[in-house]
Parts: sequence; structure tokens; C-alpha cells
Amino acid sequence: MNKLALLLLKTFIGPFVVTFIIALFILDMQFLWVYADDLMGKGLEGTVILELMIYASARLVNMALPLAILMSSIMTMGALAEHYELTAMKSAGQSLVRILRPLTIAIVVVAVSAFYFSNNVWPIANLKFRTLLYSVTKQKPALNLSDGVFYNGIDGFSIRVGRKDPKTDELTDVLIYDHRESSEGSRTVIRAQRGYMKQTEDKRYLLVTLEDGYSYDEQMESQRKTSDRQYPHVANQFEKQIMRIDLSSLSFNKADEDLFKNAYEMMTINQLEDAVDSIEVNIQRKQDDLERYGLRTMLFRRDSLVQYLPSNRLEVEQVAIARDSLASDTSIVAIAESTNPAALPARKGMFASLSYAQQRRAVNQAIETSRSFQKSINNVLDDINSKRKLANKHEIEWHRKFFLAFSCVVLFFIGAPLGAIIRKGGLGLPTVVAIILFLVYYILTIFGERMVRSGSLIPVVGMWISSVILFPMSVFLTYKAATDSTIMNVDSYLNWFKKIFKRNKNADSATVQ
Repeated sequence: MNKLALLLLKTFIGPFVVTFIIALFILDMQFLWVYADDLMGKGLEGTVILELMIYASARLVNMALPLAILMSSIMTMGALAEHYELTAMKSAGQSLVRILRPLTIAIVVVAVSAFYFSNNVWPIANLKFRTLLYSVTKQKPALNLSDGVFYNGIDGFSIRVGRKDPKTDELTDVLIYDHRESSEGSRTVIRAQRGYMKQTEDKRYLLVTLEDGYSYDEQMESQRKTSDRQYPHVANQFEKQIMRIDLSSLSFNKADEDLFKNAYEMMTINQLEDAVDSIEVNIQRKQDDLERYGLRTMLFRRDSLVQYLPSNRLEVEQVAIARDSLASDTSIVAIAESTNPAALPARKGMFASLSYAQQRRAVNQAIETSRSFQKSINNVLDDINSKRKLANKHEIEWHRKFFLAFSCVVLFFIGAPLGAIIRKGGLGLPTVVAIILFLVYYILTIFGERMVRSGSLIPVVGMWISSVILFPMSVFLTYKAATDSTIMNVDSYLNWFKKIFKRNKNADSATVQ
């Protein structure tokens, strides 16, 4: 590797690492802002929060990596062009494509690594993150008593203190309800004038020391009839009493990962393909069952008009009628809802031989039957649509793994030539341009994904819509940068406008003369 390639790589790697870390940090802060209510006040250890942040960072790589590549490429090439180093390289006979070759190889390596990450690390990170986040959200608040407010975080107890001294931790006017037998209500009520609370060294038990109080213990009479029970209770007054309360309900317990491992975000490419195949087979089975149900249930009854037709011809006509009914399942109801029997298709069979009252009863029965059949068909169609949306979600994740790698390459060939054109380095104009372009990329990506989830677009179109739009831009900018275009030079546009105004001024002068 020559010195020029090493120079370009050193110039690129620094901004890339810095921008990637900054982007990831900003996204992590956004995550903390969203889930702050679920994390605060639960006495979580620092290792749990750190582990959750690591898994969350791994999930946010798909946003931080493209932004870092876009910003670092603009900053690198902009700095080279601003200090005329890019001009010196071109003067030495090297084209822009030749200059970008080392960076292109580096981006290809990053793209391949991004694909490996999205296919192997991303599912594991999602699984760990969802499991840990679920465990954190289900965690009960830590033992933190507030004045005059009942604390119900400990299973089987409700504790209220009138006042808690922040210096001495002395509690006044302590009220404790013991409802460990929830089906029997609060059997024991304890009230004390003063008290102290202290956890054991292993944090497993809470020692509550109560002074100058009394307790009421209701005695259950399970051996007597309900009508004969008198519900006696035992009142006890004490000067000092020590209670030991189990705090196992406040300990952090991690949920089982098997609860989430079958979700589409936790699958690799092969697993996604198998899941989509299974869903498609299930959808096809539902459609076949629906067609057989329609052929079996929605056939018109044989009457005297067609009783003399050959059996094979009659079967063909019945199947054709049933298929037409499935294609337009409201036609039968529309005909049946007519109160005028003459509006029905003229038949010389059984229906025509009935009296008017019998015809009305037959029509009403047909309406109810048709509506019942239509409701059953709609339920099956709703089930098929839900399975189709589930298949689309699996395909979104399948395309996302390839999309991340390809977007890294596309955004590099947008940022690198754009930096060579604007000829500005640092964190000023390049940062603004990079953020605007990334917002366009992000909005198009989210728009396509939402359209796929709603069923408006197929996954292959929705997930690649941003790349399809931005890829021509990358080709155009690369061409303009290779030909030393001045599309981002403000002076060129000002000179163009001056020429236009000068021509108009000369034309007006000639007209006046």
C-alpha cells in the first residue's frame, strides 16, 4: 500500500470513528429519554443499565453507521479539497476514481462487516435487549417511602408512613396492612407511633422496628358455616416489635429469552426465509380451505329447471356459479334482499311454485344464511391479511440486512464527491449538508417501511425505495466531482445571474434606442 492510500485512510478513519461514536451517543440519549420512566426509581444496579445500553447501542448501529459514513466522507474529501491536496493529486495525473480507490475498498469492508453484523449480531442484540427491557419494565419500584402515600411494592404488604425524617430515618405514624392472603383480604393491621426500617446485608429482608403501637389480627372461622361466623379478632398492644419482611419480590429477575426468540427481529436470513415459507404455506392452505368452503356451501340448490341437464354439465354450471359468488359475494345478498319476488331470476322450478308468503320466508332465510356465510368468509380473509402482514414484517427484516450494507456504499459515493465539490472540511457546512442528506435518506427509508407494513407496497420496493432514489444522485455527484464541476460554488451561480441581468439590460437599451 503506497503512502497516498495510507494518508487517505488515516484522514478518513479519524472522522469516521468520531462521528460514529457521537451519532451512537446521541441515539443512546434518545433511548434513555424514551425509557426514562421505566428505569428510574427501581433500584437497578449499574451493571444492568450498562448492559441494557450496550444492547440498545447494537440495535442503533443501523442508523449511526450510515450517518457516520456520510459525514466522515464529506469531511475527509472536503478537507482535502479545501487545502488543495485534492488538486495536487489530480495535477499528478490521478483521477478522482483512482484517488477514492483506497476509501472505496475500506467502505466495501465496512459494508461486508455491516452485513455480517446485521445477520449475526443484530438478532442476538435484539433478543438480549427485548428480554432485558421486558425484565426492567416488569421490575417493581425500589423501596422508597413517601410521606402519607401507601407503598405497595412489596408483595403482601401495604405500608404508609406519616413522615420520614431524612436525617435519622425515623418513621412516625406507621400503618401496615398485611394482605399476604389476598383472597381473605387484610387479616392483620399494625399501627405504631414510631418506627425504623433497615435492610439486611444481603438485601433479602427488611427489618421493621415498631414502637408504641398496636395490631389487630382477624381470626378466620373456616370450620364454621358462613352464616354462623362471628369474625372475632385479637387486639395486641406493644411497646416494641420487630417484623422481618421478605424482599424477594423487589429483586431483579431476568425473563426467559424463549419468550422472544421466535420474533422476526431475532432471526437470521435463513431463519427468516424458513419463517416466510411457513407463513406462505399457511396462507395458501387458508385460501384453499376458503375456496372449498365456498364450493361446498354457496352452491345454488338444484331445481326443476336444470334437473334434466346431464350431471357433468350441471356440476360445471354449479361450480361456475359458486366461483362467481366468491368473486362477488354481495350479489347473492343483493338479490335476496329484494322484497319483490319478481326481481329474482325467473325460474320455473321449486321457488316459482311457492306461494308469496313462502317465497318471503325463503328469501329471509337466504339473507340470513348468506350473511352468515359472508361473515365466515370475511373472518378467514382477515386472518389471511394478518398473516400476510406478518410475512411482510419478516421480509422487511430480510431486506434490511442487505439494505444496511448497500446504503453504506451509496452514502459514501454521495458524501465523498460532495465533499470534493463543496471544498469545505471541519464540522461546519459538511455537518449541515450531511444531516440534511441523512434526513432525506431516513425519511425515505421510514416511508418505504411504513408503506410495506400497511400493505401498500411490496417489501422489495418499499425497503429499497431510498436506495433507488439516492443511487442516481451518487452517480451524478461522482460524475460531477470527477469532471471538476462547480455545482456547489455560489460564485458561479452569481456570475450566471449577472450575465442574465446584463443581457436583459442590453436588450432594454437597444429597445429604447
